[in-house]
Amino acid sequence: MTEKASLPVRGIEPYQPAEGEEYMSEAQLAHFQAILEAWKKQLQEEVERTVSHMRDDANHYADPADRATQEEEFALELRTRDRERKLIRKIDKTMERIRKDDYGFCDQCGVEIGLRRLEARPTATLCVDCKTLEEIREKQRVA
Repeated sequence: MTEKASLPVRGIEPYQPAEGEEYMSEAQLAHFQAILEAWKKQLQEEVERTVSHMRDDANHYADPADRATQEEEFALELRTRDRERKLIRKIDKTMERIRKDDYGFCDQCGVEIGLRRLEARPTATLCVDCKTLEEIREKQRVA
């Protein structure tokens, strides 16, 4: 039984490179561009839904406990949307890298990041090895 790669967006199948296909070919770049555009659209729709939900559900409860619960729910939604807004900016930067033909290669060592890693995290800028080293260094700084 083969396991399917999990893409951040539904409806887009994992890329299957042709035998001998060059890494980051036009078809591969188009595939990742489609993933990024669909992901960005999905995130923007969530932001719009949240704004609409908060506008429609902004009740003025007389009970302080009910009001506090609603405010906490709104605060949690806003934190989530803030993370998504940051992700949208990262997606935009990644799409710019595709346009500049600078996508799919590690920022630190220059090796191929790899199709499967990019499908799991299309905004990745580091190969697995460099990302692992970065995380180890981060843990050492915190400790």
